[in-house]
Amino acid sequence: MKVTETKLKGCYILEPAKFGDSRGYFFESFNERTFNELTNTQTKFVQDNQSYSSKGVLRGLHAQSGEHAQAKLVRVLQGKVLDVAVDARENSETFGQHVAVELSDENNLQLFVPRGFLHGFVVLSETAMFFYKCDNFYNKESESGVKYNDPALGINWILQDKDLIISDKDLILPNFNEVFTNSI
Repeated sequence: MKVTETKLKGCYILEPAKFGDSRGYFFESFNERTFNELTNTQTKFVQDNQSYSSKGVLRGLHAQSGEHAQAKLVRVLQGKVLDVAVDARENSETFGQHVAVELSDENNLQLFVPRGFLHGFVVLSETAMFFYKCDNFYNKESESGVKYNDPALGINWILQDKDLIISDKDLILPNFNEVFTNSI
């Protein structure tokens, strides 16, 4: 497995070694020992989640706050998405910056999003099956988020606004500077 740290400290792109032949292919999608060694973490995942969405569905930008904060290891089982992580760690040198990575069933890339980050994705293919591991259990009262199109973040979601499908809940999220006092 190849692991590359993004410009955001602690946020990694993982590329599994894929072995193929005339029958198809095989790759190890997760190995706790290898993952922790290559990312220099002691992450223990406790919950797996999966979603299925149509083209243009944008989910985000979401986080869990406080003691319920979550690190995530995300990947796409079917289709293609643009996956975005925003550094919301107020003491970080990259506070308010983001990375955007195309994840697909063809490239098999995964993104490790550490605690203290906002996360979201938009579906670029006709449909997508999105899968992620979390290192902490979901807690509804700890949900937080930021509006996907906050100009201060400058995220290019690739698709035009008119082509996006966004939940009512996500449309009314606050801007980044309304949530974080150490504004960008």
